[in-house]
Amino acid sequence: MKDDQRRHPLRDANQDVESSRHAPDSAQASSPAYRLAFADPDFLYRDELRPVRLQLELLKPQMGLDERGIQSTVVLFGGARIPSPALRDSAKTKTLGELSHYYEEARKFAYLITERSVATDCTENVIVTGGGPGVMEAGNLGASEAGGCSIGLNIVLPHEQVPNAYVTPELCFNFHYFGIRKMHFLLRAKAIAVFPGGFGTLDELFESLTLIQTGRMEQVPVLLFGEAFWRRIVNWEALADAGTIAHDDLKLFRFVETAEDALEVIDTWALSGRRGGIPGR
Repeated sequence: MKDDQRRHPLRDANQDVESSRHAPDSAQASSPAYRLAFADPDFLYRDELRPVRLQLELLKPQMGLDERGIQSTVVLFGGARIPSPALRDSAKTKTLGELSHYYEEARKFAYLITERSVATDCTENVIVTGGGPGVMEAGNLGASEAGGCSIGLNIVLPHEQVPNAYVTPELCFNFHYFGIRKMHFLLRAKAIAVFPGGFGTLDELFESLTLIQTGRMEQVPVLLFGEAFWRRIVNWEALADAGTIAHDDLKLFRFVETAEDALEVIDTWALSGRRGGIPGR
């Protein structure tokens, strides 16, 4: 925090951290026990400090987005392995190659949404993705091409996921906890666009639908790009017929094929009798 942003006369924590670096060279001052608790990584990484780390991971992106004045977002979920059309022929499988056009639809969708966002000085309808490759990259790319900003909520994984080059740098956050990351996806969401993907995409989709279904989140447009893909992997009607969900739950989402289709659904969502709005915090 800058000095001119401080709202109290007490000594700043940074000053004490700096002072502690110049402590006398003694057994006492060199002991790990003498370190300031908030400046001691070994202490902060202990299992007992997990509640504190959860809170920090919630607060850091929250404060960053608040400082930028971001009020609402449009969420873009989708597979990290889906290639751009230019790389279609190098896809690992034929099906991935055939899904490459959704990279382009994600880019166009983010572009169109960000045109609206720019009109609000990038405080409303800001594109947010997982910040990685594939569909996520396409979303951040489209936002960048439209001259706006976009958010990337990355996560530390064993063999993938570094930030793509199109996330707005000061809005690129890294997470350890999946649960806190998913919370940040939905805290400001005005719409959720879901493109073909794998386990991670399915997890994000079904958590969003569960929160809406159970009334833990206000209803917002949920758009599934690629009806054939989604009907092939999920028998939605079978769930309703079995009674494990209500038939009305099938109205919580809509299938779309193009970016233009998605915008039309968003713009007419309230007229179709569905409730809209930003999820409560």
